[in-house]
Amino acid sequence: MRSYGDLCGVARALDVIGERWALLVVRELLLGPRRFNDLLGGLSGMSPNVLNQRLNELVDCGVVNRRDLGAPTRVRLYELTPWGRELQPVLFQLGRWGTRAPLPPDGELGVGSLMLSLLAGFDQARAGELRGAYEFRINTETYAVEVADGLPRIRRGTVDQPDATLTTSIDTLRAVCGARTSMAVAVRSGDLRLDGDQHAVQRLTELLLAPFTPPPDA
Repeated sequence: MRSYGDLCGVARALDVIGERWALLVVRELLLGPRRFNDLLGGLSGMSPNVLNQRLNELVDCGVVNRRDLGAPTRVRLYELTPWGRELQPVLFQLGRWGTRAPLPPDGELGVGSLMLSLLAGFDQARAGELRGAYEFRINTETYAVEVADGLPRIRRGTVDQPDATLTTSIDTLRAVCGARTSMAVAVRSGDLRLDGDQHAVQRLTELLLAPFTPPPDA
């Protein structure tokens, strides 16, 4: 790996995660372990060779751990190490800073990025109001979102007896979060389904839309 040869902590951090795509690989792993092909599917425009190179570099540097599940599945997973997980607040702050940068002409938010927005845009003052366990079923993936102890936690997987669930496609979720359609219209059309009691569904809806709702004085 190339190095800036600078003792400053910023330069040394960039020696580890400054290569193109490296931080986006970390972003994809924030919600839990991923297989190689899952990572590749979430990083549009990245080639398999470049992904393999970045993963090897991140493993060598101690940011990512490679884990083989063995027989009978013989699946290889990539996951963040404890040091790698410390990048979460860094990425969230970088994401907030980047919202003022120009939008790419043909870009789309991936499902992982949409889920992470719930964490990045969470208002801790409302943690008590939004407390609960929720499932987001988007295309073939399921995300568990639990709000407890003042913070939301999101991971890939299911929840035992969720308070409310949302089932939809990534295209519909993008349209709702991007204000191209409303939650009510998506539900009436059958493109989005909400299950749970009325209050839990309302909490889930507010949790999802809060990061994409401008403040009243904006």
